[in-house]
Amino acid sequence: MPFLSLMLVLLITLSFSGLAQAASPSEAKVAGFASTAYWDAISKGESGRTQSQANEAGQLINVQGEEWRHWRNQWITPAGAYALGGTLAVLLIFYLLVGQNKLDSARTGNTIERWKRFDRAMHWTVATLFIILAISGLSLLYGKFFLRDALGASLWGNYATLCKLAHNYLGPLFVLGLLLMIVKWMKHNVFNRTDLTWFLQGGGMVGKAHPSAGYMNGGEKAWFWVLTLVGIVVCASGLVMDFPNFGQYRETMQLANLIHGGASLLLIAASFGHIYIGTAGTEGALEGMKTGYVDETWAKQHHDQWYDEVKKSDR
Repeated sequence: MPFLSLMLVLLITLSFSGLAQAASPSEAKVAGFASTAYWDAISKGESGRTQSQANEAGQLINVQGEEWRHWRNQWITPAGAYALGGTLAVLLIFYLLVGQNKLDSARTGNTIERWKRFDRAMHWTVATLFIILAISGLSLLYGKFFLRDALGASLWGNYATLCKLAHNYLGPLFVLGLLLMIVKWMKHNVFNRTDLTWFLQGGGMVGKAHPSAGYMNGGEKAWFWVLTLVGIVVCASGLVMDFPNFGQYRETMQLANLIHGGASLLLIAASFGHIYIGTAGTEGALEGMKTGYVDETWAKQHHDQWYDEVKKSDR
């Protein structure tokens, strides 16, 4: 009797197995069709249903991400490298061929106040933040090409994390400093006809006489407006990425990333010129921002109209 029961169970099991095997080709075909259609829809970025209320939570694959990656890796990254390297190369060649812009006359020993303490503190605060943000941003953009191998995976990972944190937390402080600088120095940077002459003479490179200038010359005003306009773009796009908790869509974040990267690289390249002229390029230029005072010879040569105004007010 036990033997007959065992045989009966075995026959029933085999019969169900046969039915399952008979149905499996059809089921496999349906399942395969469903999987193919499902994956095709997902790969095209179509959204499905989900309990999450977050933006784009039903979209498993962000198709725009591939386009963002293409623009970032194939355009922004190499173009930025050419812009930065090209600017440095031009400045180096210019310095080797022309040298430093020396004072035409000997220093008098008499100084004129050019920058108040608040102005200098504001300048160096914004400059320090700018340099930290530039180094951290460039490290995140280009570090994978050389720093990762040089530092090793572990150390590179820690450094990249530090750069990201510095960028995220110091960025808003730079925004505040830049806005304060714009408001404080706007009145000194309005273009006039004197600046047109300054540009036509190439800041003194065309002709023997140094072009006239007021408190700020044409080049300084140009840098101010580049910093203002491009800086606002950098700050606005950076804040969009720094605070993703306001419901931004991924496409918005990707666009902000491309704009931020391109504008930042442009601003860094332009800053090389500002740094060069304010240090090695022009004798006595750095003294004003270090001590607040400049020699009368320097003031008369580079900002003669401002020098005359100061002398008239002293009478």
